[in-house]
Amino acid sequence: MAKEAPKNVPAVPAEGAEAPKKKGSKVKKIIIIIAILLIILSAGGGGAYWWLYLRVPPSPDGGSAASSAQHGSAASHGKESSPRVERVSDLPRSAGKVLPLPQFVVNLADPAGKRILRLGMEVEANADVAKELQANDARIRDAVITLLAGKSFAEVQSPEGKVLLRAEVAARLNQILGAPRIVRVYFTEFVVD
Repeated sequence: MAKEAPKNVPAVPAEGAEAPKKKGSKVKKIIIIIAILLIILSAGGGGAYWWLYLRVPPSPDGGSAASSAQHGSAASHGKESSPRVERVSDLPRSAGKVLPLPQFVVNLADPAGKRILRLGMEVEANADVAKELQANDARIRDAVITLLAGKSFAEVQSPEGKVLLRAEVAARLNQILGAPRIVRVYFTEFVVD
C-alpha cells in the first residue's frame, strides 16, 4: 500500500510554480475607486446643474430675489395664464437699464366692492428697448390694464401674488416686444384704495 500524505502538512508547490496571487483584493480596490469617482462626478454634475439652472442670483439689495411663489404657476392659483410665466432662474442675467413705465390706475375685479389699484412700475431690460417701449406704448398700456383689471384684491395682496403679477407683466411685455428683453419688473408704487 502506498503511504498517504499527512493531512496537516501544507502542499509544497513545485519548483517552477508560483504561489497563487490574491486577485480578489485588487478587484475590490478598483471597484471602490470607481465608486468614489462616480460619487464625486455626480456631486459635481449636480452642483453645476444647480449653479447654472436652479440658482437664483441675489437681488441688488443683498437679499434673495426668489420666493416659492416665483416657481409656481398661474394654474396653482386657479387661473390659466395665456403668456408663459417664467421662473427667475429662467430669465437671462443682466445688468441692463431700468426704464420707467407710466403709472396705471385700474379697477380691480373684486366682488366685495370697488377697489382701485394704482401701480407704478419700472422694468429692467437686457437691451436698449426705450424706443420700442415708447413705440408700443398703447399696446403695453392695454396689455397691463387688461391683466390688472382681471385681478382681484385677494390675488394681489399677498407677496406671492405680487411676485406672480411681476412675472405676468414681464411675460406680456416680452410678448409685445417679440423677444425676452424684459428681465425683471419692479413695483415703485402699489396702492389699493
